[in-house]
Amino acid sequence: MVVGSANAYEVAKLAATDVLKKFGGQHDVLAVLGSGWAHAATVLDATDEISVTEIQGFIKPSAIGHGGTLKSVRVGDSRVLLLTGRTHLYEGHGVDAVVHAVRTAAFAGCKTVVLTNAAGCLRTDWGVGATALITDHINLTGFSPLTGADAPAPLHGRFVDLTDAYSARLRKIAKTVEPTLHEGVYMGFHGPHFETPAEIRAARVWGADLVGMSTVMETIAARHMGMEVLALSLATNLAAGISGEKLSGDEVLAIGKAAAGRVGPLLAEILRQIDKESRQIRS
Repeated sequence: MVVGSANAYEVAKLAATDVLKKFGGQHDVLAVLGSGWAHAATVLDATDEISVTEIQGFIKPSAIGHGGTLKSVRVGDSRVLLLTGRTHLYEGHGVDAVVHAVRTAAFAGCKTVVLTNAAGCLRTDWGVGATALITDHINLTGFSPLTGADAPAPLHGRFVDLTDAYSARLRKIAKTVEPTLHEGVYMGFHGPHFETPAEIRAARVWGADLVGMSTVMETIAARHMGMEVLALSLATNLAAGISGEKLSGDEVLAIGKAAAGRVGPLLAEILRQIDKESRQIRS
């Protein structure tokens, strides 16, 4: 797929057809499991699942800790597409591959997307292992999923308003589940290398609380598709230069594994409460 090509939307429509055929009908929510969030897949019982390699346009993630399965999960009255891993920009497949799951889910009926990730934390008062809701982002990847050809009708319009990119309504629901959740700004880098101490000092000046290598492309694409976005970060390390310790992917995975018993049930309960409010709105 070419970045910004109208064909990317056609491939996403075909992928949605694959998903609907496999799982039998439309879904309501897409949940993407980032590093450290895999335990949620065991907390939520899937009614069916498929390897992403069997769906048009998908590429199996190569990042450590990311699975390659799409599951269909029933949460109350809602049907949730649960993606056990994501494609990152640094894997080299282009922006459209990064946001393909979001576009596919939108064409499969999803109106809400819940994104999770592991992040470096600039807030020493939060500590490693903290969980935070993303309130806004700073995109330093140098990319946008809306670059290039305009999207086909009825999705025309590159200039998407990101004033409310991260839904205040959904954050409020999440806070009813866990009132102690932190809230902060996420700065997205391209990766895969970790940030330098100088970059982290700059990020602090710019107002970032968290840094990572995902989420921003998916959020932009989701808002373009008219989806409501909730995003949560698991702080798996203090960002470069803050603790004086060297950073490693092994550390990220270790903290994620240690937090699994907490963040998996948290995400599951947030999805249940989103479903509960949706039912109340419908009634």
